[in-house]
Amino acid sequence: MDVEIHRSARKHGVADADLLHAATRYLVAFALDDENPRRELRLGPDRSGNLLEIVVLLLDDGTELIIYAMRMRPKYWGLLP
Repeated sequence: MDVEIHRSARKHGVADADLLHAATRYLVAFALDDENPRRELRLGPDRSGNLLEIVVLLLDDGTELIIYAMRMRPKYWGLLP
């Protein structure tokens, strides 16, 4: 699995290492649509344990492209296990 970061994912100032940590060690993931490429919402911790919301494109070649990231908003607490 290859994980890449699109420049749009850096909009909210989350460090690249934290983006990668949350995107690969997520607690829960949800499909956002059936489009191609598929988009997935992932909720996971950064390196300090702060929860992030991440949107990842799942490309046909197996690459995961992080396109959005920010601190997890309260509306997502109910989705956590």
